[in-house]
Amino acid sequence: MPSSPSRSRSRSRSRQLALVTGASLALLAGCGSSADSSGSSGSSGSASGASTAQGAAASSSKVDVVASTDVYGDITEQIGGDKVHVTSVISDPDQDPHSYEADTQNQLALSRAEVVIENGGGYDDFVDRMLKSGGNSSAEVINAVKVSGKSAPEGGELNEHVWYDFPTVARIADRIAAALGKADPGDAAAFTGNAQAFKAKLKPLEAREAEIRKAHGGEAIGITEPVPLYMTEAAGLVNKTPEAFSEAVEEGSDVSPRVLKETLALYSGKQVKALVYNAQTSGPQTQQVEDAAKAAGIPAVPVTETLPDGKDYLGWMTANVDALADALNK
Repeated sequence: MPSSPSRSRSRSRSRQLALVTGASLALLAGCGSSADSSGSSGSSGSASGASTAQGAAASSSKVDVVASTDVYGDITEQIGGDKVHVTSVISDPDQDPHSYEADTQNQLALSRAEVVIENGGGYDDFVDRMLKSGGNSSAEVINAVKVSGKSAPEGGELNEHVWYDFPTVARIADRIAAALGKADPGDAAAFTGNAQAFKAKLKPLEAREAEIRKAHGGEAIGITEPVPLYMTEAAGLVNKTPEAFSEAVEEGSDVSPRVLKETLALYSGKQVKALVYNAQTSGPQTQQVEDAAKAAGIPAVPVTETLPDGKDYLGWMTANVDALADALNK
């Protein structure tokens, strides 16, 4: 899916993910490196020829999948089970996805992938560039934003963080199952069944959002970036943060003194019930907001863009929704 012009501009600073060169890809391929099955990048270049051949054979028996982040990687593993070999390009919970620099092993994995899951919407444009650079035109590419059907509001920017929208994630699960089934027809029924089971586990999350909406619908919250907005909107909450503040934070630019003062007043004046902030990006002005919320006794709910250590997608989102409910109940 093509990026919206506004989103492309917002990623123009260090948030644009780096494209590795074709020369480095060739060098890596010559060294016999590969991605490991855990989803993080690994190298077998120092292994013997026999073990390298065995690793290649093991991988060839599975569907090779590359996901731009471990969010989609985890969902794919839940649907594909032991029939897939998944590489998640961004998998470090301490890593800001917007400033991630893709490396040669990511490039190699993408050149071999049969199925690729990208977020789209300008979030991870490096995937399409690396697919083209690696000469992989045959991979089945699933673009999450395109699957969501969401677009930028008139005069505004697209919120590309669609993995916080559970109906969208259910549709993505179906698309992943279909793509895996196309690559491995013999296991297509299993993939479909696993997707159905995964979607069933999303229903309690939607029900929990509905409970929050019933108890707190119309109440105000603040944010630092639009990361959690699909979740908070589904819960019936109203974001009071000036758009100029969250846009500036997301673009990595300074917030004007007037907008910062207006934002801080939300907390000093106790105009919001909670602050829901992106814990993976921070700066002096977002820290001022967090400090203002703390000083006013307003609960803060951290959210992230990738999986926390030890969490799968469902456990992570359950914790997010529960933390939001707890904050509003204080």
